[in-house]
Amino acid sequence: MTANSSVAPSPLAGPTRDHLDWPFFDPEHRAFAERLDRFAVSPALTDIDHDDVDAACRTLVRRLGAAGLLDACVASEAPDGPPIDSRRVCLARETLAWHDGLADFAFAMQGLGTGAIGLAGSSALKAAVLPRVRSGEWLAAFALSEPDAGSDVAAMACAARADGDSYVLDGEKTWISNGGIADVYTIFARTGEAPGTRGISAFVVFADDPGFSVVERIAVMAPHPLARIRFENCRIPADRRLGAAGEGFKIAMRTLDIFRASVAAAALGFARRALDEALAHARTRRMFGGTLADLQLTQAALGTMATGIDAAALLTYRAAWRRDVQRLPTTREAAMAKMTATETAQSVIDRAVQMFGGRGVRSGELVERLYREIRALRIYEGATEVQTLIVARELLKGGG
Repeated sequence: MTANSSVAPSPLAGPTRDHLDWPFFDPEHRAFAERLDRFAVSPALTDIDHDDVDAACRTLVRRLGAAGLLDACVASEAPDGPPIDSRRVCLARETLAWHDGLADFAFAMQGLGTGAIGLAGSSALKAAVLPRVRSGEWLAAFALSEPDAGSDVAAMACAARADGDSYVLDGEKTWISNGGIADVYTIFARTGEAPGTRGISAFVVFADDPGFSVVERIAVMAPHPLARIRFENCRIPADRRLGAAGEGFKIAMRTLDIFRASVAAAALGFARRALDEALAHARTRRMFGGTLADLQLTQAALGTMATGIDAAALLTYRAAWRRDVQRLPTTREAAMAKMTATETAQSVIDRAVQMFGGRGVRSGELVERLYREIRALRIYEGATEVQTLIVARELLKGGG
């Protein structure tokens, strides 16, 4: 079964690119978008077998790497290498999500899983890991959440104790994307330098490290590789710690700040696809002597959907532009973008399903798949409720 054989045929070749005329983008971003479009309609993406999700992810990562697209999200190991450009990451996720949610996932995890290594890894660690992840040879994972510590990171129980020239890890992580198939994991564990989040450090663990195991694979409504992982007397060299002891939470937040706006971009991709499918359906669905598009209720829904998408896109690319061009913190802006884009996308997709009527809830329909794909984005990398608190905290801290 290929990527598109499980869904209804669609006449749409790709997303619209009207927003690339916005002043947030440079010519290089428009050229990058053209590369993405060519990749997305090539057999490299369209012939992926989604029946085996693990194998599909491995294949997608290899092909993204071979196409050079992972250069956009995986940092360079060179000391003077270019920084990650948030606008390119966002364009990639928006485009891939429009075509295939699993392709977006595969791309994003290569960046998120190595973001902390690029920020705080030693030169040797960067050289050992980043080229292999960027080429698609290795898969990466980011392991922060625990059974009793999701949004409340301070409740983290997974611990790492120093023992000579090593650290010994004990504990569990859960809801880990790429868990069970990743080659390299960025792990956050309590080292106890101070209470709460100030006593957490970051480490790199390889899948073949003794004491590391995958204890449960987690099935979710939109199939992705997820797992619960465990560390039992897992001994790793001390030089695999990222940054100084006790800096793990700061490193995690800096990593998430890089990629949080890209979650908004993925939501935009899903929302744009839903709108495009709804438009095509409304123009061709015969009803009451005309088409569905002739009805004012349909027109009102489409107008609301389009306006919400543009508003979310403006917030998303403002956050990315602020980080890339102004070199300013984007904690508040990225939170606004993530919150608005994911909630808007949920509403847009729901309206699209409603517009398709009974066909919209039939298993295998594209809008039905989008309905399942979008739901997790309102939770991971900080649930909507957490984003509202981040925005408020930043307002109170800065006074504006």
